[in-house]
Amino acid sequence: MFELINSIFFGLIILIPLANPITTVALFIALSKNMTKQNKNRQAFLASVYIFFIIVISFYFGQFIMKTFGISIPGLRVAGGMIVAYIGFKMLFPASKSDSSSSSSFNNIAFVPIAMPSTAGPGTIAMVISLASTVSSGQSDTPSWIIYISSIAVPLILSVIIWLSLRSADSIMKIFGENGVDAISRIMGFLLVCMGTQFIINGIKEIIVNFPN
Repeated sequence: MFELINSIFFGLIILIPLANPITTVALFIALSKNMTKQNKNRQAFLASVYIFFIIVISFYFGQFIMKTFGISIPGLRVAGGMIVAYIGFKMLFPASKSDSSSSSSFNNIAFVPIAMPSTAGPGTIAMVISLASTVSSGQSDTPSWIIYISSIAVPLILSVIIWLSLRSADSIMKIFGENGVDAISRIMGFLLVCMGTQFIINGIKEIIVNFPN
């Protein structure tokens, strides 16, 4: 039992910094400022469900999916970076309030960008696939029953943490007010553009390094 607890704890220690709940909450606040409370709660719940399935599927089928479609980790990073940068630009330069489409720009944010790539992004997916490859190659001495339980328990606990964090967004919004949330939105937009650009740079660097001579 101690080994199981240790395995779950180790998994959370690895994934929580990559998932970065604080950044995810800030992004959720910025994107959900015009939503009703009911819609916010629904998006928070859906995001946590998506995060769970993304991580579990990445662990069990990530290598197979990437090989089948010819997707590399650098390619995943570049694609994720483009998505993050695009969302960042929309937050940094929002449409005018008179634009009728602006109120519905971010009505469905649970999967993109909250679950992916904000929480279960290229870094998280790459780490999960790497851990799975270590297990499948027999390099891990951990008993298989612990691996199977941990592979479900870790993403489940992480999803609950994210869900509870996102549910607190309303309280945080009351503290900052409308102007504060608008400022957070623009700051997060700028940071997302930077993060997206860095994802793309890292992906291109990996491509160059691994490019056959």
